[in-house]
Amino acid sequence: MQPNASERDRYNGLTRAEATLPSSDYWDGESYQRDLDAIWYRSWLLVCREADLAQPLAFRTFRVGTQEIVVLRDETGELRAFHNTCRHRGSQLCQESEGRLKARLITCPYHAWSYSLRGDLVRVPSKSLPEGFDKADHPLYRVALSVWRGFVFVNLQEGANLQEGAAGSAQASFDPACGDLGNWPLETLVSGHVLRKVMNCNWKIFWENFNECLHCPGVHKDLSRLVPIYGRGLMSRHDDPEWVRHADNDAPEFSGGLRVGAETWSRDGKTHAPVFAGLTPAERAAGQTYATSLPSMFVVGHVDYVRTVRLVPLGPEQTGLVAEWLFAPGALGDPSADIDNIVAFGTQVLEEDAAICEVNQKGLRSMRHKAGVLMPEEYDLHRFHKWVRERHTALSP
Repeated sequence: MQPNASERDRYNGLTRAEATLPSSDYWDGESYQRDLDAIWYRSWLLVCREADLAQPLAFRTFRVGTQEIVVLRDETGELRAFHNTCRHRGSQLCQESEGRLKARLITCPYHAWSYSLRGDLVRVPSKSLPEGFDKADHPLYRVALSVWRGFVFVNLQEGANLQEGAAGSAQASFDPACGDLGNWPLETLVSGHVLRKVMNCNWKIFWENFNECLHCPGVHKDLSRLVPIYGRGLMSRHDDPEWVRHADNDAPEFSGGLRVGAETWSRDGKTHAPVFAGLTPAERAAGQTYATSLPSMFVVGHVDYVRTVRLVPLGPEQTGLVAEWLFAPGALGDPSADIDNIVAFGTQVLEEDAAICEVNQKGLRSMRHKAGVLMPEEYDLHRFHKWVRERHTALSP
């Protein structure tokens, strides 16, 4: 059976050879700085969840590249973000990674300039002020902040919209091609486990690995058994150039979804926490629904929990990863729930990904290897590379 023209249009794969980014883009210091300037300093970045700053005066600090940001909840309950820098002589303000302010002020530990939680300079301890000095001219450097479904994002770009709007919010940063998590109660979920890891690879290597499943049969053997289409090196039905031959076959190795009898991502494929009530039959059958916000995070909805992964670049060849497993509030106290079964499987998959990303990184410094070539199944890598190149171009004078 030969596909007609419209059916051929539905094939996802690349139809010609495409080059990867240059190999030096993954280890060169200047390339890394270009990534920071063009992408990380100009994008919405996940920093934490609202629940992490539940009480007034709670704060967290977040570092990306050379920039350190403090995010806090003020005395009125509003979330705010600032550069963690005093306007006097540039001292760091909050020295701890998280905590609760002792007063309704941020006070510099160096010379005791004090700021309200709105960022206004309210006190300078000098015996006198120089002529022409006005405290109103020296507020903290404000950073744009946006909340999406209980997740807190910041944008370091100078002049970024400090108030949420249609285009100036984190919601606009999500890939329009990704899944809809509207039926998952993201705002009310509670944290059951957090994994923190430093990977010895460039941040782009991780996203490339995320965007293809050619590696799945060899790297993720247990995952490939759980999601049979992954075992074919594919992510969806239309990744197969001969998908039309199996268009009516709903077996998971052709249609996607979990193996027969499986319900979620766990060691045994069974649910081990309360199942979310609002999911559609299609969402239950899919087994996993992804939403992605480049460059800093993705979130995956399963039928009984949600998993988030946050990335931050630590250097040309190092990336920090924070993964969190979120459950319905009653799950953590439920004696019948087996959270460890869920977490162990997700951790295994992430560790396998991290290990193979580090293997990829180790080979990129060959003086002969200037760039790689993409296979048809790596169409999402090509889209990612285009996204990176467009942002580099936008920064160029």
